[in-house]
Amino acid sequence: MKCLETACLKDISTAIRMSEEKRKHIVGMLVKDEPGVLAKISGLFTRRGFNIDTIVVGKTNLKGISHIVISLQGDERTIEQLDKQVAKLEDVVKLADFKEEESIVREHCLLKINSAESIQKLEKACKKHNASILHTNHKFAIVELVEEPEKIDAFVQEMAAFGIKELSRSGINALKKE
Repeated sequence: MKCLETACLKDISTAIRMSEEKRKHIVGMLVKDEPGVLAKISGLFTRRGFNIDTIVVGKTNLKGISHIVISLQGDERTIEQLDKQVAKLEDVVKLADFKEEESIVREHCLLKINSAESIQKLEKACKKHNASILHTNHKFAIVELVEEPEKIDAFVQEMAAFGIKELSRSGINALKKE
């Protein structure tokens, strides 16, 4: 019986430790489209000791409302507290946690790739990842991919073999499927 109790306690402590592990979170919010709102929100994250991985801001179909999507690393409890503090800000109209299984999550990536080696190899690699070649000349090609962040990571890793001259990623954008 004692062995069973020890096993249960071990399972509980493992579950607690796992819930405290940092993982990627995607937080979305509708905010008033006014000067200084982004600074207030990012300042709140900074004061709480969070490093924002990506932040995307854009207008919506609602007049005077912008959409902000922030991705960051954190444990569940801390993210919950942060969500509550963000929701209290008067400029925040609506707050949402974008769980990847319940949302469409995408990122936009542009790469300037050395194309002097072989344009046919580059075309084949782009086709494999559903990337588009937007521009080519005798020195380089500009390639675009809109995809899930992990798939962009894999594409960038493959493109490194060609020689990446420049890279620009937009940051994570998301909408709930519901």
